[in-house]
Amino acid sequence: MEMGSGNNEKAGILTRGWRWMKDLPKNSFAKGVEIARQTKKIGQDDPRRVIHSLKLGLALTLVSLFYYFQPLYKNFGVSAMWAVMTVVVVFEFSVGATIGKGLNRGLATFIAGALGVGAHYLASMTGKVGEPIFIGLFVFLQAAVTTFIRFFPKVKARYDYGLVIFILTFSLVSISGFRTDEILDLAHKRLSTILVGASTCVIVSIFVCPVWAGEDLHNLVADHLEKLGNFLEGFGEEYFAGSVETEFKDNKSFLVGYKSVLNSKTTEENQANLARWEPGHGKFMYLHPWEQYLKIGALTRKCACRIEALNSYLNSEIKAPEEVFQRVQEICTIMSKESGQALKELSLAIRTMTKPSSPNRHIVNSTTAAQNLESLLKSGSWEDINLRRLISVAAVASLLIDIVISVEDIAESVTELATLAKFQSPELNVPESKIPSNAGISTKQLQVQDCPRVIISINLTPATDEVHQSQFQDSNQEAKQNVQV
Repeated sequence: MEMGSGNNEKAGILTRGWRWMKDLPKNSFAKGVEIARQTKKIGQDDPRRVIHSLKLGLALTLVSLFYYFQPLYKNFGVSAMWAVMTVVVVFEFSVGATIGKGLNRGLATFIAGALGVGAHYLASMTGKVGEPIFIGLFVFLQAAVTTFIRFFPKVKARYDYGLVIFILTFSLVSISGFRTDEILDLAHKRLSTILVGASTCVIVSIFVCPVWAGEDLHNLVADHLEKLGNFLEGFGEEYFAGSVETEFKDNKSFLVGYKSVLNSKTTEENQANLARWEPGHGKFMYLHPWEQYLKIGALTRKCACRIEALNSYLNSEIKAPEEVFQRVQEICTIMSKESGQALKELSLAIRTMTKPSSPNRHIVNSTTAAQNLESLLKSGSWEDINLRRLISVAAVASLLIDIVISVEDIAESVTELATLAKFQSPELNVPESKIPSNAGISTKQLQVQDCPRVIISINLTPATDEVHQSQFQDSNQEAKQNVQV
């Protein structure tokens, strides 16, 4: 019996092994196809990732010249490896991250190297017996103090990598100096190669298809406002879809877009920290108010939390009577749509870096609707309706009122950002092709203010010919028909 069971077990192992070998080509091909599909998806989601990989290869090739050319290798020797290591650990996806890491590594190496040399000098004055004791004491004190400093939130956010390099460099320089008399030459070569590696990273990162963390933060905040605006624009009609046919019936993607806003705090804070390292570029000058983006982001998440609660009532099992829907439908729809349009206008203002104008009109409309809704809810016209069936509509109305308040706060923060960042005022140019060249008209750029229309004043020099006057009148009428805001 034992021999029979042993033979069966061996036969089972052989069978499984044969099946595995038989299926190996097919499984390998399927795995390769899956890897290729993931690779294509990653590249299509953000093509900058492919460019970043090529940039890292370029930077690493440049610093490898220390080994390719004999004159450079003679000057630095084995210490040239620190330049290669610096490129590998410093080069990051965005310019801000690369500059931040490069400066952290360079300054930390310089300061720690200088202190390490000083510690070695002081320890050497105590004699051969006391030197290792004092070096160990210095290493212990700097490591303990520096590690504790890393727990400070602001320090950890911007200088954590530099503190780690400080601990490493101080320990290496001070301890290595105990076994060699060429400590200054060692510190000089290490610092020089690290500076060369960090400089190469920064130059390649800035001048070869740069990726700016500040620009990513700018677009991210604008995208979040647009997602909230899309939800609110369609919520009113979606909520009352039982009584009205809506254009959003088949397309429900706008109902889930806001969810990415809820967990965006860490991403926004990281990008803001990296943006502070970046030099002025494009429309983002030095000392750009990145903190204001965090304020707008916090208000946006607060609004998104209320939208999350609002979304839960779309599929609620408790439905209000049709007569209740008819009373609040128009007001709730106006509040939701106007708030959504205001958020989308604010998103467009941030994206184009122009001062917001038309959102004020949408906010006024939504605030007026909210006041009307509050008056309706406080009226005594709900006594004949079942309270349990009225709760859901009252909750939706209350959340919409809170969202209108949140939109007002966001609008104030965006206006403050526009002031601090010196956003441009939206301008409207009168097409010169619509104005006769012989009419003597001087045109100026006109600023669009918070008004539904723009009044255009045209200065006409006296015409001596009636034909000229008729040409101007026809052209003026045509311009009035075409120029609207």
